[in-house]
Amino acid sequence: MTEPTRVVIADDQALIRTGFAMILAAEGIEVVGEAADGAQAIDAVRRTRPDVVLMDIRMPEIDGLEATRRILSGTGTGTAPRIIILTTYDLDRYVYAALNAGASGFLLKDVSPEHLVAAVRLVRSGDALLAPTITRRLIERFAPHDDQAATLHRDLSTLTPRELDVLRLLAKGLSNAELATSLQLSETTVKTHVTRILSKLNLRDRAQAIVVAYETGLITPGAAHSSET
Repeated sequence: MTEPTRVVIADDQALIRTGFAMILAAEGIEVVGEAADGAQAIDAVRRTRPDVVLMDIRMPEIDGLEATRRILSGTGTGTAPRIIILTTYDLDRYVYAALNAGASGFLLKDVSPEHLVAAVRLVRSGDALLAPTITRRLIERFAPHDDQAATLHRDLSTLTPRELDVLRLLAKGLSNAELATSLQLSETTVKTHVTRILSKLNLRDRAQAIVVAYETGLITPGAAHSSET
């Protein structure tokens, strides 16, 4: 039997924590800890070792961005939880910074119960929670204007032509199944390519890969926009 997904909820509003906990519990997702600020979130993660953290971006003392950095820098790649950023604004500069720090995606706080549950399950499976439209807008507004951040340990010349193709399509929001269909490959082969891309570029997951694809100019916001329906 599959172990239930374990979640920590970090938000300075008790009502948000309680509501999200009830929604997740009703779907068999175990809430193993709650936190009202970043320091409590870091402690809860250390104590409970959750699979996923729902992290409010704006909290007192230590905010969600700094808590995300500390959590992901303080755990090994294989043991770090997936972090979903909670925010009131879809164009929040802290969201972009959190994605660069290793968060796996973000949700607006007015998310529907169904979307909340689906998001937790999605990032638990290793996927990224990033709609191409919102990613494009974040990149346009907050991506650095110099190449230093983009080129730091992220030399795209290490990727094969096929891996570059996979990264381009991944950045446009395609799932593994869609990637496989587009490139006429098996899903297993696509997963292997994605794993190699993350390893070569020293990235945690698909969310960071998407950000890097934009920052390095491999894909431009206009190109992503033209692929959307």
